[in-house]
Amino acid sequence: MKKAAVVTLALLFGLFLAANAVAAEKATKDECVAKTKEAAKLYSEKGEAETIKEINNKQGKFVWKDTYVFMTDLDGKMLAHPMSPALVGTNVIGMKDKGEPGKLLFKEFSEVAKAKGEGWVDYMWINPGDPKPRKKITYVYRVPGKNVYFGAGIYE
Repeated sequence: MKKAAVVTLALLFGLFLAANAVAAEKATKDECVAKTKEAAKLYSEKGEAETIKEINNKQGKFVWKDTYVFMTDLDGKMLAHPMSPALVGTNVIGMKDKGEPGKLLFKEFSEVAKAKGEGWVDYMWINPGDPKPRKKITYVYRVPGKNVYFGAGIYE
């Protein structure tokens, strides 16, 4: 009986350590802002083709911790997405919020990018491995004077 209790405690402690390690690997809002602006700088310095290549690289600098940067034009065409390559080249402007069915999240991203140049958009989205929608916030940053923006988000 004593041995089972020790094993159980060791298992619980291991799970606690694993959960803390995962929690420590969550991206922050500041990182999302910095990475989208870094992507915009790359776009301005190296051009669209080089930026798309880097954004699409799952092992690249725009995929970190539990998030990534994506690239979209103001009309809703997904130009680069490291985690969902099937979206690249498609128009996502009609993609809906998973909590508010009438809310078109990429339309809102584009509107923020057009009107303000940058900002946060909150919505409900399904986190891989979790069947119910959770609140997610995404920072969008438009390349000044260009028809593209970058986004990166976190679950709250």
